[in-house]
Amino acid sequence: MKKLALILVIGAVTFMSSCGMSAKEKEAKRITDSTRVADSMAMVQAQQQKIADSIAKVQAAQKKVADSIAHQDSIKKHLIKPAKAVKPATKKAHKK
Repeated sequence: MKKLALILVIGAVTFMSSCGMSAKEKEAKRITDSTRVADSMAMVQAQQQKIADSIAKVQAAQKKVADSIAHQDSIKKHLIKPAKAVKPATKKAHKK
């Protein structure tokens, strides 16, 4: 009876160990996983770059508004003279 139990235990251990993935399957899974992770990281970095670009655009617009306000304030306080209006150039017709 002990021999039969020992044979069954050895058979069960052998059966369980042979059910695992082969080396090729493990390598293929590792490559697939690393590719998936790299793609995910690239998507996150692209999204972060879009956010940074949007923030930079907003900051540039805010700076433009602040500069315009400061310029108008300087004109009101007579620190600088207002810019002269530029007349558009008129085209003269050539006589033939």
